[in-house]
Amino acid sequence: MKVLLLENIHENAVTTLTQAGFEVEQRAGALDEDELIEALAGVSVLGIRSKTQVTARVMEACPDLLAVGAFCIGTNQIDLSAASEQGVAVFNAPYSNTRSVVELVVAEIISMARRLTVRNDAMHRGVWDKSASGSHEVRGRTLGIVGYGNIGSQLSVLAESLGMKVFFYDVDDKLALGNATRCDSLGELLASVETVTLHVDGRTGNAGIFGAEQFAQMQPRSLFLNLSRGFVVDHHALRDALTSGHLAGAAVDVFPSEPKSNNEPFSSPLQGLDNVILTPHVGGSTQEAQEHIGYYVGGKIVDFLTAGNTSMSVNLPLVVTENHAAAGSARRILHLHHNVPGVLARMNQLLADIDVNIDRQNLATRGELGYVVTDISGEDLDSLTDKLVTLPETIRLRTVDA
Repeated sequence: MKVLLLENIHENAVTTLTQAGFEVEQRAGALDEDELIEALAGVSVLGIRSKTQVTARVMEACPDLLAVGAFCIGTNQIDLSAASEQGVAVFNAPYSNTRSVVELVVAEIISMARRLTVRNDAMHRGVWDKSASGSHEVRGRTLGIVGYGNIGSQLSVLAESLGMKVFFYDVDDKLALGNATRCDSLGELLASVETVTLHVDGRTGNAGIFGAEQFAQMQPRSLFLNLSRGFVVDHHALRDALTSGHLAGAAVDVFPSEPKSNNEPFSSPLQGLDNVILTPHVGGSTQEAQEHIGYYVGGKIVDFLTAGNTSMSVNLPLVVTENHAAAGSARRILHLHHNVPGVLARMNQLLADIDVNIDRQNLATRGELGYVVTDISGEDLDSLTDKLVTLPETIRLRTVDA
């Protein structure tokens, strides 16, 4: 099987996939839709980070594609509905770079509270301005976390250890960690804190959730950070809040439009402001995080291709089982189908009709999808798979021989 890895995915992923017997091609940057379709001819696995958009058109045009690995946290760059319809498994790394993002948030909060960017710029211009004016400790300050998932909750714990008082808001009912205080609305949170940091996911409903209205609700001279998704913030409204003096500073790592590679220019309305920290989407880009992501996502893909296991897939039903060859089975049938009554019965009847023995069978469903992994022994196995393909509920059928 061929694997295409884009966007400078860590070598650990290459090692994991090549050791499993796959042919790996690497490319440095992202590809647009047409380029991606052309590059995926004959490719079974695509590995990306955040820049490459895997659309319905891409998956419909690439029937050989079996899996997409998002070597990052988010999967909003992938059309998950289309992936499910085409029987393409999607994997990501929801935990691997959590600590890296949290540490950058803490570093930027401290940097803004101490006005380090302004001090640094003055020193480079030859200005010695030794003063405590405008510099503050973070101890005793209030932090508002919007989105209390893996990153938000870990940040909550770390911020408390620095002496900050933590408030959080999440649309889901989340358990508060430590002494954190849950807010019932975004407005309540904004009125309660001096520093606001966004850690929401990439669902379409989060587009534009933070604009002029929300900045106006923040306390005067507050700090603002966004290391989640670029499209959730109106950057022109943020610039207005900063230039008016309503906000004291901001740190932004993600942008509505980002260059596809390091060779393309970057432009933002936030450029040129000395109280703004701009970073090129590097929240999770530490060596430690990228090394772990390479192993983690690469390993999930190998497990899916070689055994059919869907552990941590973001779109397919969860089935995890041991190696079929170890149990003496001749073949493993991986059958993804529409989740309607009677599919398993019809499938097993086909097995019985040709005297094929079922050694083991695992079925799981997820919404409109059903996924059954069947280990079999017997004769005439090829004719069986031909018959299973013709079942009207079949989305994708794959076999793994011992």
